[in-house]
Amino acid sequence: MGTKGKVIKCKAAIAWEAGKPLSIEEVEVAPPKAHEVRVQIIAAGLCRSDTHVINPKFEGAFLPVILGHEGAGIVESVGPGVTNVKPGDKVIPLYVPHCRKCKFCQSPLTNFCTKFSEHKNPIIEQELMDDKTSRFTCKGKSIYHFLGISAFSQYTVVKDINLAKIDDDANLKRVCLIGCGFSTGYGAAINDAKVTPGSTCAVFGLGGVGLSAVIGCKTAGASRIIAVDINSDKFAKAKALGATDCLNPRELNKPVQDVIVEMTNGGVDFAIDCAGGSEVMKATVDCTTVGWGSCTFVGVNVNDKGLTISPVELILGRTLRGSSFGGWDVDTVPKLVSDYKNGKFNLEALVTHTLPFEKINEALDLLKQGKSIRTILIY
Repeated sequence: MGTKGKVIKCKAAIAWEAGKPLSIEEVEVAPPKAHEVRVQIIAAGLCRSDTHVINPKFEGAFLPVILGHEGAGIVESVGPGVTNVKPGDKVIPLYVPHCRKCKFCQSPLTNFCTKFSEHKNPIIEQELMDDKTSRFTCKGKSIYHFLGISAFSQYTVVKDINLAKIDDDANLKRVCLIGCGFSTGYGAAINDAKVTPGSTCAVFGLGGVGLSAVIGCKTAGASRIIAVDINSDKFAKAKALGATDCLNPRELNKPVQDVIVEMTNGGVDFAIDCAGGSEVMKATVDCTTVGWGSCTFVGVNVNDKGLTISPVELILGRTLRGSSFGGWDVDTVPKLVSDYKNGKFNLEALVTHTLPFEKINEALDLLKQGKSIRTILIY
């Protein structure tokens, strides 16, 4: 391509400061350096994690920044040493790298990588490239990357270990959701909770991640899936995707966990928290059965104090675990894309809005107001 080795000028949405709308600006995107890839983003989804960083309550954010971590695109050019992709390949950038060399990458027990786990707060991880510089410049100022991806730019630069090469005929306007939301929820049920056939499940939070967890529970063969959200408008979608019961905690006369325990004769086998926050975390634990109740935590609530738990609750046989990106990595994501193409699950059901990239602030408003599950931005 004629742009190889040259700076590309394009449009990007920049967060200059917390609590303010994103600003569409012309940015300069530098060529990729060693083991880096420049990608033309074709479509991106909006995830709630993107909003955490621009929340005034969020601590430790790097600003100004180009957000976005759920996208799909086409390789424009590659830097020296890149062997896993070539120009023209369709790719999904992943915020979870896979170096294949560290103790985590070599273990079947996790999808973590040393390159991802160096910070206590992964949401502010990978804000610069490995040489501690940015590939983005706007108005003479260096702009931070976000989670190593920065999908809210028409072109971005990503490390080769953060890229999953996918089928040439993949629909990028749908499989971009595999970059975060779908994979996170679906994998939390399938890979991390390991939901079993005939089991009972509860899923807290019915955004894109939670609904994907519902799909995962159904795919795994759960006999009963109780979906919980404070927005009853989401219940019809949840039932269409496999939920058998829906509960709104604000419409109950007792704690939702007590209602679930009564409904299931002692509690569910598996509970998955896709909302976050101490109240939801406590309900997730309390709604599971003693003996073997499994609690999987996916959701994050900014600056929440977290879970306080008694040893007795664990001694009685419950297990707690966390889930990051649903246990997937750059080697397993291509199989998810193939499963979607083969009809194993329905990504269309998660898409409520499609907007041009320039209307990103409108998309953010829809998300904050609870009116969208996933908005796809088209570039």
